[in-house]
Amino acid sequence: MHTLLDVARRGWDELPASVRWAVQDCAGPVERVEPVATGAVSDLVAVLHTASGVHFCKGVEAGNPRGWMHRNEARLNRHLRAVTPALRWAIECDGWTMLGFEHVRGRHPDLTPGSADLPQVAAAHSVMAHALTPCPPMRVQAATARWEGHLDPAVVEGDSLVHTDATPRNILVRATGVTVVDWASPCRGAAWIDTALMVIRLIAAGHTPAAAQCWAAAVPAWTAAPPDKLDAFAAATAVLTREWKADRDQPFARAATAWHRHRAGAP
Repeated sequence: MHTLLDVARRGWDELPASVRWAVQDCAGPVERVEPVATGAVSDLVAVLHTASGVHFCKGVEAGNPRGWMHRNEARLNRHLRAVTPALRWAIECDGWTMLGFEHVRGRHPDLTPGSADLPQVAAAHSVMAHALTPCPPMRVQAATARWEGHLDPAVVEGDSLVHTDATPRNILVRATGVTVVDWASPCRGAAWIDTALMVIRLIAAGHTPAAAQCWAAAVPAWTAAPPDKLDAFAAATAVLTREWKADRDQPFARAATAWHRHRAGAP
């Protein structure tokens, strides 16, 4: 039985034979499998070395309560080629949803103060905001609905596709730049939202609120954001993280509170 916080990870050899054959019909005969430890939703995550090349594969069983996120990512991928690896194949077979992406080698960024990765992460946020404004023609949740009851809709409304979960585990630093993966639950909203969320992640990584906002100033979508909207977003996020993340991600919750206090002028 799945829970939202506990995914029963499977190995490639544990998949039904029919699913493995279906994958190989698309990807080619599998010669070697690299298990991948990261990924909070998938039942299987692996790098498949096949006769046709290397594929990043992830899959979910029918009983996974967040399996819809994989199907959503498959539906959206063709609109996101400027910022994320291409989806090569998608399979529904015997209760499994399997996705195969272009394989991109990289490492997760270091967000601590002084890291050489910080300018590249800022550049990636600039590219996302620019490339995905206006929002591609797709059906996607509005930010006003996601933050409904916590923010005046005018604060987060907009016409950009926003990732909303661009954590270090979803960012890959490569020799050619930064790639953002796992576009499973984006929304349509203000172009600065992802940068604002990264400000909180930087504070959690050891930056002062002032230094984190200085980093954000390299992102045009941030500098164009009305300060009163950032103030309101910081205040709402501080409340929401206490409700949503305090038990699982205390550094993020504390960082959100610190950012709100900084913007409110508290000592």
